[in-house]
Amino acid sequence: MKLNKILETIKIEQTIGSIEIDINNINLDSRKVTNNDLFVATSGTNTDGHNFIDTAIKNGATAILCQQMPTNIQENITYIKTQDSTLALSKTACNFYDNPSEKIKLIGITGTNGKTTTVTLLFHLFQGLGYKVGLISTIKNMIDRTELKATHTTPNALEINKLLDEMVYQGCEYCFMEVSSHAIVQNRITGLNFTGAIFSNITHDHLDYHGTFAEYIKAKKRFFDNLPKTAFALINNDDRNAEIMVQNCKATIYRYSLQTVSDFKARILESCFEGMLLEINNTEMWTHLIGQFNAYNILAVYSTAILLKQNKIEILTTLSNIKPVEGRFNAININNITAIVDYAHTPDAVENVIKTIEEIKEETQNTITVIGAGGDRDKTKRPIMAKIAANYSQILILTSDNPRTENPEQIIDEMYQGAKNTEFIRIFKITDRKEAIYKACDIANKGDIILIAGKGHENYQEINGTRTHFDDTEIVTKYLEGLEIKNYKLKFKNYKNVLLFFQLFAGT
Repeated sequence: MKLNKILETIKIEQTIGSIEIDINNINLDSRKVTNNDLFVATSGTNTDGHNFIDTAIKNGATAILCQQMPTNIQENITYIKTQDSTLALSKTACNFYDNPSEKIKLIGITGTNGKTTTVTLLFHLFQGLGYKVGLISTIKNMIDRTELKATHTTPNALEINKLLDEMVYQGCEYCFMEVSSHAIVQNRITGLNFTGAIFSNITHDHLDYHGTFAEYIKAKKRFFDNLPKTAFALINNDDRNAEIMVQNCKATIYRYSLQTVSDFKARILESCFEGMLLEINNTEMWTHLIGQFNAYNILAVYSTAILLKQNKIEILTTLSNIKPVEGRFNAININNITAIVDYAHTPDAVENVIKTIEEIKEETQNTITVIGAGGDRDKTKRPIMAKIAANYSQILILTSDNPRTENPEQIIDEMYQGAKNTEFIRIFKITDRKEAIYKACDIANKGDIILIAGKGHENYQEINGTRTHFDDTEIVTKYLEGLEIKNYKLKFKNYKNVLLFFQLFAGT
């Protein structure tokens, strides 16, 4: 494509060289640049692409789009200066791929919790209804039946437009996409044409990046501010910040809820570890998913499908057959012990999952919670999550999540500060996550529930920049299958990282 066509919607401050040249591809990574590419130099959180302009040229780039002109201007290279190269990247990506979001019905969902479950359910629902569909999610990206690895909740603008372009080429009519707050702020979705947008909820998360909760809300709100009049905005009416999201929204607004008056209403009639019986807009349906939070997710999916003109009965029938999303309240019963693996890594998500267990289980059943917190992320939520877990568990095991570059024991200590004063609970610190899961299995009696929270679908653990294979579901399944369950009395063993804290009753 001609460079001048790629730059059609870009505000250009300065140009050196010709913009009539042919461009083969656009690249953000100087290492991936080949002959006749346009290299876009963006300033990221950890690296600055302007430092790699010479490398990009050496690898074959013939045009550079940047915010700061380099001091070393080379002959036969075109330089384009713009005020915001990240914003320009999104617009050039849309232009280069001929605006694929205008050729497919693109539905985005934003919110703290529920994004992955909702888009995945929508993907499987519309496949079940007979459509070719695309998916852009935390777990994976899908182009109809072809699975592609996901590296971020929302990819960069180049990857998004490339995915959408391939979806259009493969005949997909819909694409369901997670929209993270980072992606909104970093202009990764700028220039995309959304048919609809969903707001699930907003709670404590990502304050390490946004700074304050108000800024986090503002980031989510930008998604709805930029919707066209032709789109719909579907919001969770039970979330107190829902109306803020659509204050300046030009799209048609619809609401869904379990507790308040809305366009789409649901309530839980029955609930167990095998699923729920729901009533949605006066029609009953069974789902394999569990918990009030999933009732919201299913209702959002149903509402979206109705707004996309699908048949009500076909929607409910197809939804009833869909299994839970990987790593989202996955319940496994082995030897009469129920292990639940869930991605919950925010205070609200932990509370949703653990309260659901509390509501379903019998009084004689104990909840044993294994939980950690990610390193190099929002530290303020660590003691809050631990306190919530302690309030609803009989036994709490604090362990590692993905410590990344932080000391895992320090993270566990910070979590412990929130849980240490909880009465009627046994608390352990076990740094090794596998050992922590084994300990939970050892303690469990028949009928007990083991909640393993934080990693869900992830099949790795990241420590000091190295990712090694680690799968919570795989570990707990193998251990329980090989474990002879007996009446087990809790004994202290010589775990080197066990906290010497044991509180059975107040005052003892």
